[in-house]
Amino acid sequence: MKNIAVFVSGGGSNLQAIIDGCASGYIKGKISAVISSKEGVYSLERAKAADIPYYVFAAKDYPGRDSLYDDIIKLLESLEIDIIVLAGYLSILNEKIVRRFPNRIINVHPSLIPSFCGKGYCGIKVHEAVLEYGCKVTGATVHFVDEGTDTGAIILQEAVEVREDDTPQRLQQRVLEVEHRLLPYAVKLLCEDKIVIEGRKTRIL
Repeated sequence: MKNIAVFVSGGGSNLQAIIDGCASGYIKGKISAVISSKEGVYSLERAKAADIPYYVFAAKDYPGRDSLYDDIIKLLESLEIDIIVLAGYLSILNEKIVRRFPNRIINVHPSLIPSFCGKGYCGIKVHEAVLEYGCKVTGATVHFVDEGTDTGAIILQEAVEVREDDTPQRLQQRVLEVEHRLLPYAVKLLCEDKIVIEGRKTRIL
């Protein structure tokens, strides 16, 4: 059974989807840590309710990103973490942690990468940009994390229709429903060693 760490920064609905997947046996893994970039977010309440150890590593408490991620890596190694899941984590991981856990970190992004991704595209801003551009389709993507921003190999994608009466909030909610399906499925596949990376592409066994 794989040990999972989930990184969060907000309400944690994707975290809850993974918690539920592990509890039901759908995901053959155990969430051994929830790591937040902020104090007081609802994700920590979800972790507490599920009796999952949680930790806060806030950038304001460190002189720089290197020392911040040095401490995070020490914790992950002490817990023998196999898989890291970014579930609404709003900080960009530094190279140290990506290199320490190659092809073992995944992220969910609220668009069809390579559209509306990269620096500055997070949260509601993604959906605002989709509507402003006049897209007819958007969606969600689960991908591996590499040293770039939203540039890792894509694992799963699912499209969502953009409706004429959509607001950013309505669109966000429908994309989030897709995220809640895709992310647990990707975690399940990773726990079962069913994802093969072939260059820029992935294949599911």
